[in-house]
Amino acid sequence: MSKIKSLFGKKSTPTAETINDADSLVLDTPAKDNIPSNASNSMSGNTPIEQTRWNGWGNVSINKKVSPHGAKLIKSHIGKTKKLSSVSLQQVLKTVPKSRLPAAMTKLATVSIDKEVRLRHARGQSFPDWIAMHSGAFEVFPDGVAFPESTADVENLLMLASEHDLIVIPFGGGTSVVGHINPQKGSRPVLTIAMSKMDQLIDLDTESQIATFGAGTQGPAVEAQLDAQGYRLGHYPQSWELSTLGGWIAARSSGQQSLGYGRIEQMFAGGTLVTPQGVLNIADIPASSAGPDLREMMMGTEGRAGIFTEVKMRVQPQPEEELFKVAFLPNWEAGKEVLRQAVQKNIRLSMLRLSNAVETDAHLHLGTSPSQFLAISTYLKARGLSSDKVMLTYGVSGDKAQNKLALTQFNKLLKQHGSVTGKITDIMGSVWAHGRFKFPYLRGTLWDKGIMVDTFETATNWNNIDEQMQQMQEAVQNALADEGENVMAFTHISHVYKQGASLYTTYFFRAAKDHATTLKRWQKIKKAASLSLANGTATISHQHGVGRDHAPYLAAEKGKLGIQVTHDMLKSLDPEQRMNPGVLIED
Repeated sequence: MSKIKSLFGKKSTPTAETINDADSLVLDTPAKDNIPSNASNSMSGNTPIEQTRWNGWGNVSINKKVSPHGAKLIKSHIGKTKKLSSVSLQQVLKTVPKSRLPAAMTKLATVSIDKEVRLRHARGQSFPDWIAMHSGAFEVFPDGVAFPESTADVENLLMLASEHDLIVIPFGGGTSVVGHINPQKGSRPVLTIAMSKMDQLIDLDTESQIATFGAGTQGPAVEAQLDAQGYRLGHYPQSWELSTLGGWIAARSSGQQSLGYGRIEQMFAGGTLVTPQGVLNIADIPASSAGPDLREMMMGTEGRAGIFTEVKMRVQPQPEEELFKVAFLPNWEAGKEVLRQAVQKNIRLSMLRLSNAVETDAHLHLGTSPSQFLAISTYLKARGLSSDKVMLTYGVSGDKAQNKLALTQFNKLLKQHGSVTGKITDIMGSVWAHGRFKFPYLRGTLWDKGIMVDTFETATNWNNIDEQMQQMQEAVQNALADEGENVMAFTHISHVYKQGASLYTTYFFRAAKDHATTLKRWQKIKKAASLSLANGTATISHQHGVGRDHAPYLAAEKGKLGIQVTHDMLKSLDPEQRMNPGVLIED
């Protein structure tokens, strides 16, 4: 044990440098008592878009390394790789056409037709978006980008959109991975409405614990403004750094600690939705039996019903203590049983995440130096764990007495199923917490090595977890067999419920000879993955939303009548179907 401790340094909570850029694939997250480090009190507003990459993820000043033995592991599965070329920003700017917006709209103070502004609002973060951004084949750009500062501004923009027959695309943080924000070819001009200037805490009712925000507020700005008042929302999706409150609500998002803080539907209390038919004010009443719940009906509408401008969120005081830990279990079955029993016995944890054996091995490779990997592997083997071992990351958040009780209950459950825990696993939990939002940066690092990576996710009942995971992974791994290409895939459970759990699969494949052929490879994998989910017993999306990529598969989950009901509801609010057409349901 002393050898392992020396490898990780003497501090109980190591820095990223201590663990060789350990904010890699899984060993990652916050600082400041494990509150995300970029949620400082000085950050009252959003990250300026010019500080983010125009053709990739996140802040231009942040880069992620991948350990050499981690990259070697991936290549041992998929083969030798070759980097794809990338165009420059200036090259793409030359392809941005003249705006088609009417002159009356280009003169508005809230509207920009600047080429770079339009380019930066043309794509999200899906794999096809990355192909477009690196190849330069954007094809379509918004004709203008509006930056409203109030609900009245949004009302005026939608009125003008109707008057001039425009397509409207709502834009939050631009983090969509399923094609929510991409303009499509057509005769009607496209106006993207970016909510980035509506990023402030408007009101905090401490008696009812309701915070009112501008819907364009990004995750770090949400928590910074609440933290200054002693409160927290606690919604931490992987995209937390850039994604927004309005986007979370529109796509029915789930955060990493949803077990403790709840999914977005537990947090969203009400607010203001501006539709082409007028303003819909959703009351923040705690509960009601007065007919269908408009709050629930408008969540997940993905910009088709209108644009959220002000949102009321259920918040809570900052926790006295928050801890993240790691345990290893002998195999997937043992780990899954620990998760199921923990949630069904109401043990008060804030998160549970279980990596299967392949992901566990990958995480240990990608998140450590070779010497650290050898030390951890030797330690776990000495404790009786084999290659079937799985890694379980868990957390508690609350007052110290509550946390102590929860950990006592959970540790008993872990021991019953043959877990390995200790100081080294506690360190790994702290490291995960230090870099939990850095995984998206790894995508750029791997791209530069010719390693393509993407993810998809679902949720299903406990009695279907194993079969569904097997179907998903086999579908993905065999998707390129006709080309003689191998795909590496692994899965984790990221959210648990008494009824079932989510499954989140990451996969890697080689870049082809060019961008277009690489995109075709992704399309094969995406189709295979989606078909493995479109079976009536699993959802097409647990947390990413539907967008355009998942729309063809939605009927398998909702049924023909369900699709019709959804279509009719959306059309009642947008009869001219100018709001984000083609997203959520196919038109």
